[in-house]
Parts: sequence; C-alpha cells; structure tokens
Amino acid sequence: MSKYFENWEKFSVDGSSVDFFKKIDGDTTYIGFDSSSLTPPEPMLNASLAINLVKDTSTKIMMINHKFPVGLIPKIEGSFNYTNEELDGGKVKLVFSLKEGKEVEKIDGSCGSFASGMSY
Repeated sequence: MSKYFENWEKFSVDGSSVDFFKKIDGDTTYIGFDSSSLTPPEPMLNASLAINLVKDTSTKIMMINHKFPVGLIPKIEGSFNYTNEELDGGKVKLVFSLKEGKEVEKIDGSCGSFASGMSY
C-alpha cells in the first residue's frame, strides 16, 4: 500500500495498473492512486480512469506521480481545477476537482491517444 493512502479503502478499477483508494471526508469523496513508480503512458492512463470516475464536484482525485503530468493538464483543464504540491524525492501530489457548472467529459484512456505526440 502506498504510504500516501494509509487508512483509505482500497478498491479495484478495471484497466488500472496501480491500486486505487478512496476516502470520504464530510461531503467529499477522494479517489487516490500512486503512479510514481510507473513509466509513461501508464500514469496518464490511470489518471484518465480516475477522472472518468468523477460524478460531480463532491468527488476529488488525488494523484501521486514522479513528475508534473504536462500531457494530462491540457486534456482536463477546461473542466477541472487542480492543485499540485512537490513531495520528497521529486514526486508531486496533484488534486483534481470538477469546476462548478462543468460536466465530466470522459477521457479516452487508450495508449494511442496519450502516446501520440504528447509530452509527459
């Protein structure tokens, strides 16, 4: 288990290459995963799976990654706010939340869509 998700509930996501976790804090549901040990395009594939789980503004995604995901942000910034924080060892923690008034646009998580021409 990732040290970032201690005391979170582990759950399965079809197609993921990492463990997913969730935690409920008040009215907010957090979905988290640690892709920091993966190589591209796997972190972005897992991020797309997580983002596709968002139903409304009460769900937030926490992603731990080996670096800032520059290829992902342009795909989601129209609908999602995000914060990022540098962690020990050069890792980053990003938290994504759906913008008020926006609907979740499903992200294609296929390898081709992320691997073709996107820098990560």
